[in-house]
Amino acid sequence: MFILIMILISIVSIIIGSFISFKPSATIEIQRKFYERINWRIESISMQKEIRNTKLIGLFLIAVACLTIIYTLNSH
Repeated sequence: MFILIMILISIVSIIIGSFISFKPSATIEIQRKFYERINWRIESISMQKEIRNTKLIGLFLIAVACLTIIYTLNSH
């Protein structure tokens, strides 16, 4: 059961990481709208850097999720 849960969480993380990495502008807009709903306003100093960093975060999430799947499958 634990293996299944870890793999499902990892698959969801890969999907989310892919969205973050391939749609960084949409991701930033979702975040901005969320913060406005809780009465905060955020804006980037450099949108180019923000998009680059968002893509990197998405790729990092994908990599960690893949490593989690590999580790989970190899440990059992």
